[in-house]
Amino acid sequence: MNKKLNLMSLTSLVISSMLGAGIFSLPQNMAYVASPIALIIGWIITGIGILFLATSMLLLHKLKPHLQGGIFSYARDGFGELIGFCSAWGYWLCAVIANVSYLVIVFASLSFFTDNNKHIIFGNGNTWQALLSSSILLWLIHILLLQGTQTAAVINLITTICKLLPLSIFMIFAIILFRYKIFITDLIGLDLALPIITQIKNTMLITLWVFIGVEGAIILSSRAKKQEDIQKATFLAIIIALCIYLLTTVLSLGILPRSALSHMRNPSMAGLMQLFIGDIGYIFIILGLIISVCGAYLSWTIMAAEVPLIAAQHKMFPPILAQQNKKQIPIYSLWLTNISMQIFLILIWLTHIDYNYLLTLASEMILIPYFLVGAYLFKISLKDKNFNIKNFFVGTGSCFYGLWLLYASGITHLLLSLILYLPGLLLIIITKMYNNNMLIFSNKEKILFIILFLGSILSLIYLVI
Repeated sequence: MNKKLNLMSLTSLVISSMLGAGIFSLPQNMAYVASPIALIIGWIITGIGILFLATSMLLLHKLKPHLQGGIFSYARDGFGELIGFCSAWGYWLCAVIANVSYLVIVFASLSFFTDNNKHIIFGNGNTWQALLSSSILLWLIHILLLQGTQTAAVINLITTICKLLPLSIFMIFAIILFRYKIFITDLIGLDLALPIITQIKNTMLITLWVFIGVEGAIILSSRAKKQEDIQKATFLAIIIALCIYLLTTVLSLGILPRSALSHMRNPSMAGLMQLFIGDIGYIFIILGLIISVCGAYLSWTIMAAEVPLIAAQHKMFPPILAQQNKKQIPIYSLWLTNISMQIFLILIWLTHIDYNYLLTLASEMILIPYFLVGAYLFKISLKDKNFNIKNFFVGTGSCFYGLWLLYASGITHLLLSLILYLPGLLLIIITKMYNNNMLIFSNKEKILFIILFLGSILSLIYLVI
């Protein structure tokens, strides 16, 4: 990388990280689980929670400037080597799954042009044709990123601007065609037959999913032109994204009744746009989705490759992953990330997993890393001799949001995420066999490692049986 990232590049990177494929399926995803009232409350909780989380990250970035990379570095410094590794592994795997979901939704969307009842080509993005096409796109972007993150940042800025255009036009049409009578048809979701609190809980992983990436500027802090731009880029991106998410979902419930909206095919925004202006509307949104996903894919691949690099520099991952090429690209980390995505694409083809399932997996893997951020700020605020009420308040708020997310996700999803930590625990064992300097555990950490390892295996047995 020859140049540092400025405020505009950082802001567009964070926006692009959050505004990926999720926004285009958000109307159906939210209508499927919640009534208008529950939806609005869900967004309020998420907005407050994300602000607490982002503020925690930014405060820690100032308090611990030597901990480059944030998130997993904080977990390691605050809770030891093993917890730090688990945070890094969970965050990296979330990034990998998120990127795979982008590839899946792109080709699922293209099925509108290629598929019919008698001839399925791309289907839900999990056919062999989709696998082949996704794989080609994956490795083309791999080659692009080897040229440097500045090249990717320029492309990302362009795609961010381009993706905001169809979203803006959709919201203009939605405002014009919004009908209050439709919106208030079933404000509390009587046809869902679920308490409001349950509906709110059911929105949490969806609302979290569309905010994953809020830490983008902090993760790439070492590549920022000015450190003060990190905070500006983060809060600016959150405000823009929250407004877009809230308007998109609320306005959609004034176009179609919740029950009808909940059964739309994804990307549901394209279906709504088709109602507005016909097939040209569907095509317009699909093109916006493809541009959006390409930008988000670039952002997430950059961040995903950065995670093993930083983890390796702290001896949490194998040292080979810390190596960079002449353009300061973590070449082996990038290879590991993209090979892992290729494996996931093959598994999707074999199992026919769809986009919504990947959404849940990615959201689950980020829960622990996000919770540990608030927990670390809370911990150091208590140990600070000059007690800082701001740090304590923000850390406490972030912890409560993290605990709420863990509760809202449910036991089945937590067991599933525990299984996905198993390969990481195996990586520790294998790496320790060849590099004894990696992750020197205390006796307590050794006991915790055994508990996590056995818990992962038992969870796998439980869910399979």
